[in-house]
Amino acid sequence: MKYALPIFAVAAALSLAACDRPAVITVPAAPVAAPVAAPVAVPGPAGPTGATGATGSSGGTGATGDTGATGNTGNTGYTGATGATGATGKTGDGTTIIVMPPASAPAN
Repeated sequence: MKYALPIFAVAAALSLAACDRPAVITVPAAPVAAPVAAPVAVPGPAGPTGATGATGSSGGTGATGDTGATGNTGNTGYTGATGATGATGKTGDGTTIIVMPPASAPAN
């Protein structure tokens, strides 16, 4: 409320001052004669599309290179000497021993 009265007073002064503005009148200048311009050429519509040109010829194929010479086949190697036969082992005595694992106790 303290500022309401000063705000309304300023708003009233501004609104009344806006109504009193005198209108500015501008006097038009005398017309100046425009120089006569040269006629401007306007392009016409586009003509029809021309025919398609011929396809160019293909280039020639290059020459094929020479095939290289085949290498010589190598010589066959020598067969090695046969090894000696080993000595025959001793014949067994004929006794066979069988070891049995101990019997396990029944589970309780």
